[in-house]
Amino acid sequence: MPTGGNLPKLSVRLHGGLTARECVELAEVAETAGFASLWFAENAFARGILPSAAACAVATRRIAIGAGVFNPFSRHPTLMAMEVAALDELSGGRTMLGIGAGIASAVRKLGLDPEKPAPALRDTVVILRKLFAGETVDHPGAQFSARGVKLEHPTRADLPILVAGRGEITSKMSGELADGVLISNMCSLPFASRTAQRVNAGRSAGGRSGAAHAVQYMPCSVDADEQQAVSRAKFAVAEMLTSFWRLGERVPSARDAILSEGTVSADEYERAVQKLQAGGSPEQLDARIARAFVLCGTPESCLARAAEYAAAGVTELALTFSGPTQTDQMRLLGDALRPAGS
Repeated sequence: MPTGGNLPKLSVRLHGGLTARECVELAEVAETAGFASLWFAENAFARGILPSAAACAVATRRIAIGAGVFNPFSRHPTLMAMEVAALDELSGGRTMLGIGAGIASAVRKLGLDPEKPAPALRDTVVILRKLFAGETVDHPGAQFSARGVKLEHPTRADLPILVAGRGEITSKMSGELADGVLISNMCSLPFASRTAQRVNAGRSAGGRSGAAHAVQYMPCSVDADEQQAVSRAKFAVAEMLTSFWRLGERVPSARDAILSEGTVSADEYERAVQKLQAGGSPEQLDARIARAFVLCGTPESCLARAAEYAAAGVTELALTFSGPTQTDQMRLLGDALRPAGS
């Protein structure tokens, strides 16, 4: 079995489909099971994550608290800094911030123009860095500006900032300015590896030392019965496959993120999507699709697969557990992480 030295950090992804109380229950299980972080995914028009993140910060003592991600088109960088610095204070310095400018359709519903995400993210990182450092910020940005802004409470200058994105420009900027990258669900292992390499190349080009954080979101289905775990994994990937495959018809990097896995052809993905759209059961999905995008199987096989991600440059897997057995799955994987006899 892989040991901690060749595994990425394993964390738990929570989201706006859960109430704050449900998040607290899962956070307490995650901390006891030994997971490294909680990542709170904020999707447009679902529950905002700050009440859940704050409640979990109070309910836990060790586990890190990650906001992943905040969008500057719906939350100005200065507002992000105010909220995240306060959350970091509450958590005792355990907070991380992820930013991203995706889901353009949701941004347009706000009457905003999301067509220049890279300059928006660059402005956001610059403003955040200076505000977290306690500086007065005068930044006339291409998308977002701050004029004479200074936070009125203590902040942590080294609060980690990660950037979500698939494209080369975003990856390079993540390495130059931020602390790392957040990699979406439905991104294959080879694609995640290339993304991590681009981020680290940008980091080196900017004269920065050390490796960047590379956090990958993905579902997880773990069971003592391998086939039962794979069966659940098919349902997890089916919830995302159609929307991500159709996104790939408009966004080349999204298509590459899926197809670069290499074991399933574009025609096979298209047929699978068509069957799902026609009302077919996720059980009909090829197990190769489930295994490509879900950490699934027995605890031992999940950790072996996680080790492959670490070898590829992914430093952390933020796992989404679902269904009535999710807490049992978290405990099962946590038990496998513990050294023998502990």
